[in-house]
Amino acid sequence: MESYYLFSNGRLARKDNVVRMEATDGRYKDLKIELIRDLYLFGEVDTNTKCLNYLAQKEVPVHFFNYYGFYTGSFYPKESNVSGTLLVKQVASVIDKKRQLRLAQQFVAGATANILRNLRYYKQRGRDIETSIDSIKSLEKLIPRANAVSELMGIEGDIHKYYYGCWEEILNHKYEFTTRVRRPPDNIVNTLISFVNTMVYTACLSQIYVTQLNPTVSFLHVPSERRFSLSLDISEIFKPLISDRLIFSLLNKQIITATDFENGSNGLFLKRTGQTKIITEFDKYLKTTVRHRDLKRSVSYRHLIRLECYKLIKDLMGEKAYEPFVIWW
Repeated sequence: MESYYLFSNGRLARKDNVVRMEATDGRYKDLKIELIRDLYLFGEVDTNTKCLNYLAQKEVPVHFFNYYGFYTGSFYPKESNVSGTLLVKQVASVIDKKRQLRLAQQFVAGATANILRNLRYYKQRGRDIETSIDSIKSLEKLIPRANAVSELMGIEGDIHKYYYGCWEEILNHKYEFTTRVRRPPDNIVNTLISFVNTMVYTACLSQIYVTQLNPTVSFLHVPSERRFSLSLDISEIFKPLISDRLIFSLLNKQIITATDFENGSNGLFLKRTGQTKIITEFDKYLKTTVRHRDLKRSVSYRHLIRLECYKLIKDLMGEKAYEPFVIWW
């Protein structure tokens, strides 16, 4: 099964046993529903309940992005793989503040280990980032000592400040990037981080969907009525591997350049050409495989995310304590 990424203004409709994307100029593309894992729509797209009901019946999540590539939301079909027992245990693990803190610490510890793996790689290639690595290592020691999730989030924020402070050394070409700015992103690097991080978030959400986990019940990020906060938890672990490494590659190889951006009235945005280039590379990246040390077989980066969900389920069910994914290559 594949993820489909559609860049078009038009209408999404059901036609017999396919989903048809009809562009405003009359062109159309038929998608065989049996081959779709999840669907990403970029642009102004109209649809109807007939189409959404069909997508829900076939268990296909749909992620929506506006013209500028900003994530606007997801159509999350009703779960067919449901466990009342797991839901009770997932909620109970949030109510139990000691257990919530333990799981939150594991998410931050995994993200930090993967950040340090990235930095060591570039240190070996002559980048002057040793001081930042030492600072992050010192903060890493504070993770198991945190007494509350709020304190843990503060430690994580400080780690990212040092991490992002290294990016000017990591990137071959000079970019104005010293501070992470989100709403709206104010330069090329911040725009890329916002866009690619969102892609990782939605990829995590799609993998959560095929498990029995509830995506709104989280441990590090505050559960919210308006977002799938568990996806934010899991994406923290995979952003250094997928998002950050992809951004380094896009910029250092000049796959993405200044010509792929445009200035708007409220920030810097990716043009459609830039979004298309990134999605192409992102999809290839998720299909990258590594030899799994425990499974003794090759698995894709996308499947690593699903395995992380299963590891979390084992912890919640009391079978095995959760240990976060850490880059081993």
